Amino acid sequence: MVFACLMAILLVTGLAGAARAAPLRWASDAEANVPFVFHDPADQSRLIGYEYDIAQAIARRLGRPTQFVQNDWDGLIPGLQRGLYDMVIDGIEITPEHEQGVAFSHPYYVTSERITVRRDQQGLDTLAALHGHVVGTLKDTTAERMLQADPSIRIRSYEEETNAYTDLKNGRLDAVLLDGTISLYYGAPDPELKLVGGPIGRISYGIAVATGNTALRDQVNGALDAMMRDGELHRILARWKLWTPEMAELTGDRGASDIAPDAWRHYMEATAPRAGWRARLARYVGFLPLLLHGAVLTLVVSACAMVVAVALGLALALARRYGPRWLAMLATLYVEIVRGTPLLIQILFIFYALPGVGLRLSPFVAGVLALGMNYAAYEAENYRAGLQSVARGQIEAALALNMTHMQALRFVVVPQAVRMVIPIMTNDFISLLKDSSLVSVITLTELSQTYVRLSSTYYDYFGTGLLIGAAYLLLGLPFVRLARMAEARFVTGQRRPGHGGHP
Repeated sequence: MVFACLMAILLVTGLAGAARAAPLRWASDAEANVPFVFHDPADQSRLIGYEYDIAQAIARRLGRPTQFVQNDWDGLIPGLQRGLYDMVIDGIEITPEHEQGVAFSHPYYVTSERITVRRDQQGLDTLAALHGHVVGTLKDTTAERMLQADPSIRIRSYEEETNAYTDLKNGRLDAVLLDGTISLYYGAPDPELKLVGGPIGRISYGIAVATGNTALRDQVNGALDAMMRDGELHRILARWKLWTPEMAELTGDRGASDIAPDAWRHYMEATAPRAGWRARLARYVGFLPLLLHGAVLTLVVSACAMVVAVALGLALALARRYGPRWLAMLATLYVEIVRGTPLLIQILFIFYALPGVGLRLSPFVAGVLALGMNYAAYEAENYRAGLQSVARGQIEAALALNMTHMQALRFVVVPQAVRMVIPIMTNDFISLLKDSSLVSVITLTELSQTYVRLSSTYYDYFGTGLLIGAAYLLLGLPFVRLARMAEARFVTGQRRPGHGGHP
């Protein structure tokens, strides 16, 4: 009896320890997200940012290790609702609209909107002064809603902060209205830009958890409250030069901050323009491991998706050509639906909608399946054309040789049809290779997403773009050569003399 009790105590203690040790899975979009969560410009393998530091501090206070999950901004809340992670911390504004979909923690940061203009501009220092001008901001933000209140303002909404500030410098915008946090890191350091006017409005950032997960929300609130009381939140924000009077009012910590902004200085030094071609070349060489990783993922996803496309496309073509009427109609319906809807919508549907009916796929499997099913519709049309080009007398001759209908298709018709469409199929793979960039919306960091990260971190769209373009070119060139060889072989086969030696 005593032994059983001891075993029960050990079991309960072990289970409790395992529960405490469960990782705290948190998500953010770290591809272009300064100063929230982003890859260290001096070491792209390391994540940094003031929200990264906050997430680590919360997990430490909860006694749990952390597990970071990368997701595109648009997919953060759907991923949370799907259960891919426990919480999201990514500068998400606490608004009535957002509170309808998630539960928020107490605010961990408050700020306001700021106006940024070109260095030589004057007069656009208030919200009213933006009347009749072209203003950039981020989509689905408080700033965008502020601008929408004035119908005369021509709003241009962006997904990446860097694009808005780049357009401002290039004269495509008259001003940019964004959070003070973003303005401090993107607008203020740029010698061609300046922040004007005073703070506008008030924004509160909160940590999002799934609706109904009140236990985790309360734990996060407890950790945040403790960080405010003992000054850890103050220290984190001061290191990133983000401690403001608004935060002093929120936390009640009105003491003078003597903490050096070492994290802010590190970022500024790491992203400072490199003088001379040698320094720039050294930076590009440092990009190569990331490019290699993105290229391998792009190639693997594309190759696996093409296998799915070829197999499913052939089955669809055979069903339409030789299957019973009902099966042919279903195959035709599939082809028309897939070809008539955008690939991006199909990717998002497979990844985020299917879990609603109990089918949960990993990002890799979802990406491969979406690309493969999409291209299968086009491959089906190619195969159908190839099957139609094989004379019906071929099947009749095979049947006359005592082959079954299935054997005639397998050994006579299909090989000829496949041989005819190989050049087209190879060209389709090159197109699929480029379309694989769309899987970045479901957390896969392939080449195009690598470009977004690097270009937005170092404000270098030209040189980084050339590197990414070269990577895609190198991936596609072997298949271009393969397509030409297949075409040449097919033409040669068509012109080959018969047994009698006559052409």
